[in-house]
Amino acid sequence: MLAGADKVAVALDCGLDEAIGLAEALSGHATWAKVGMTLFYAAGPAIVSELKDRGLKVFLDLKLHDIPHQVRGAAEAASRTGADLLTIHALGGPAMVRAAREGLEAAAEGRDERTRLIAVTVLTSMDEAALEAVGVHATAEAEASLLARMACGSGADGIVCSPREAARMRGELGGDAIIVTPGVRPRGSAAQDQSRVATPADAISAGSSLLVVGRPITQAADPVAAFDAVAREVAGAGRA
Repeated sequence: MLAGADKVAVALDCGLDEAIGLAEALSGHATWAKVGMTLFYAAGPAIVSELKDRGLKVFLDLKLHDIPHQVRGAAEAASRTGADLLTIHALGGPAMVRAAREGLEAAAEGRDERTRLIAVTVLTSMDEAALEAVGVHATAEAEASLLARMACGSGADGIVCSPREAARMRGELGGDAIIVTPGVRPRGSAAQDQSRVATPADAISAGSSLLVVGRPITQAADPVAAFDAVAREVAGAGRA
């Protein structure tokens, strides 16, 4: 496995058969798979164990957002699938973040490790115009900072933010926070529906812990070669 591979999560935003095919192809290359709503709703909770059986850690990106009671129960159930990371929306507020953490701790009783709680700040598909449309009169960076500090102060282990905000988040949250950055595009790739993007090297240099890369890998003619190229770029940034 290449140096840098453990800092890249492959977003399997596809159906079950394609996801399993990609997981098998990437076995021995990738460390992390991201399971979002598309795959989770198509395949059900068993997809987590399917991927873990193939040697992958699972980042379960469900972005839970509901009343605290519902989120506590959902977080506990999600953790019992064996997921390593779980996302919630920071916009749910402090009580909801605390409830999610309680659910993960309940699921961890008798286990060696607890699922880590990651709070989504501002979606990487959103820019200032999109924020303004939903009543947020702040820059994306300022809004992400406010939500990140609130979430980590309420029990989250880390956050999801744009790679463009990663440096500020690392400075504000400290070295132990897990900073997950989607919106990562290898040099020369199309931005697609992402508004706030960066290259793998830039994201790592800014302080990201884990990069989420989907279509540039999964839709490549050779997904394994595409993954390895990202891993090499990450490793190069780490040596810089």
